[in-house]
Amino acid sequence: MLKKIVITGAPGTGKTVVIRAIEKLGYPCYHEIIRDMTAAAKEKGTAAKQVTNPLIFVDDPLEFNTKLLRGRESHFDISLKSKDPICFFDRGMPDVLAYMHYFKQEYPKAFWTTCVQKRYDRIFIMPPWEAIYTADNERLENFKEAEALHLYLMDTYQSLGYRPEIVPKVSIAERVDFILKNTI
Repeated sequence: MLKKIVITGAPGTGKTVVIRAIEKLGYPCYHEIIRDMTAAAKEKGTAAKQVTNPLIFVDDPLEFNTKLLRGRESHFDISLKSKDPICFFDRGMPDVLAYMHYFKQEYPKAFWTTCVQKRYDRIFIMPPWEAIYTADNERLENFKEAEALHLYLMDTYQSLGYRPEIVPKVSIAERVDFILKNTI
């Protein structure tokens, strides 16, 4: 039986580095798609200054979030065909809802239904950690906003019946070890 494991958290918490380390150990991993989508939206957008919400760069925020949700849903569906016993996701479908809640955006009931029907087996959340936080061209949130987003992620996953596990603020190797020991 395939175990579908999400590693999520606010921006700048170390998700991607941990996912890459897990992948190097031979586990299949589905990578985050929002960075490429945000970069493309910024390229097309007309906003002159750095902003927190990537949706400022798009004409249709709901369409952007729909594509994001469908991209993550596609990863989920592809994983179901895997012969591997376990796979990891850099963010899950409920992250879309958490961010939409944070930015006070409405979404169709189908978004929630998708998240209810397509379930992951375990959720690991990387907590905000100021010592490792860095901003870049696609990470638009500052650290305070990352802290707030963490709460929205926790709330959204819990509202969907998950019991997210907080990954300790330790080295990459120790984080990977924690996730694997609590998964396998």
